[in-house]
Amino acid sequence: MVPRYSRPEMTAIWTPEARFRIWFEIEAHATDALADLGVVPKGAAASLWKWWNTNPTIDVAAIDAIEAVTKHDVIAFLTWVAENVGDDARFMHQGMTSSDVLDTCLAVQLRDAADILIADLDALLAVLKRRAEEHKLTPTIGRSHGIHAEPVTFGLKLAQAYAEFDRNRARLVAARADIATCAISGAVGTFANIDPRVEAHVAEKLGLTVEPVSTQVIPRDRHAMFFATLGVIAGSIERLATEIRHLQRTEVLEAEEYFSPGQKGSSAMPHKRNPVLTENLTGLARMVRGYVTPALENVALWHERDISHSSVERYIGPDATITLDFALGRLTGVIDKLLIYPKRMAKNLNKMGGLVNSQRVLLALTQAGVSREDSYRLVQRNAMKVWESDGQLSLLDLLKADPEVTAALSPAEIEEKFDLDYHLKHVDTIFARVFGG
Repeated sequence: MVPRYSRPEMTAIWTPEARFRIWFEIEAHATDALADLGVVPKGAAASLWKWWNTNPTIDVAAIDAIEAVTKHDVIAFLTWVAENVGDDARFMHQGMTSSDVLDTCLAVQLRDAADILIADLDALLAVLKRRAEEHKLTPTIGRSHGIHAEPVTFGLKLAQAYAEFDRNRARLVAARADIATCAISGAVGTFANIDPRVEAHVAEKLGLTVEPVSTQVIPRDRHAMFFATLGVIAGSIERLATEIRHLQRTEVLEAEEYFSPGQKGSSAMPHKRNPVLTENLTGLARMVRGYVTPALENVALWHERDISHSSVERYIGPDATITLDFALGRLTGVIDKLLIYPKRMAKNLNKMGGLVNSQRVLLALTQAGVSREDSYRLVQRNAMKVWESDGQLSLLDLLKADPEVTAALSPAEIEEKFDLDYHLKHVDTIFARVFGG
């Protein structure tokens, strides 16, 4: 976790204090259930909660000092609690294994992190919708392979991003449900020394579902899907960030990041206005995606469990969620304040002498009885002249002067194929699909 790319709410989930508080709740709720089943004295559970309700300070340093001796984090925590609670603490952890605590805690943390990320996505979706509707009919050039293709609108670009992040939201909701599972099933998942009703009680208290069948741990396919979902969201962030970076290039300059008063773009060149935020987002997205492979490799644990996944998750749990939270917040700010230049879009749209209408003429010629091969040859022949003139020539003028073309189409019919509104006639339909209404 890098403080520069962290926000307080998400970071708070991953502090040692937060982790130990969840551990205590797991242990105390389990002890409650054991007391109800008559396995431990009811007074033992009451003693735990009595101490906890004094809102004790979690002495992380003391727990760490114990762990330095025991070489076991859960035992160190239980020892520290016993030092504070007294004799009744011996009834904690009856029939449980450390992974019951660790995995259930991680489920709570990832679920809570998912809730923050879902809220982040909601904020981003709201901004994307507002800006998309604002520029619903702002014409701009669509590009394939980086080359002018046919007209689109800037609103459609943002609508595409909206639809993608809306799918991501649904994916994350599903991943949240999949990861929010509790396992209090003992050393190898057989409940040999603990009643399954204890697991059900803890799950209910923590707002989790029970893992149907565990080993010593919750199966890591759940975690792999969770982090893979974060990786897909990161990919979507980079896709939109890359689009903005391209649009901000000097030769294009159809949109750019907001440049605040007093901001500097370069230590050497005072004129620079660089897309630093979206460049940063590109890098952050790489980091989040980088955590997906370790999560996938954690799936294949030995037998009922080994510990190879543990060190990985201590990294990727905090880092992936904290980084993605920051990235989503940053992207929302970029879109909210994005400077959009319709005049430059119009200039670029008209830059290449009407080449964007080549397909319409091609189709018109075929419909007029010319073979597709000949139609393509006639349009391409004239289009290449415009291309080689760097847009100084007009495709419309060249076509009207080409006797092979005018033998099939009248000048008026050719001119009709150069109507910008034709390309945008279904924008309302697309918006209705994306946003409803």
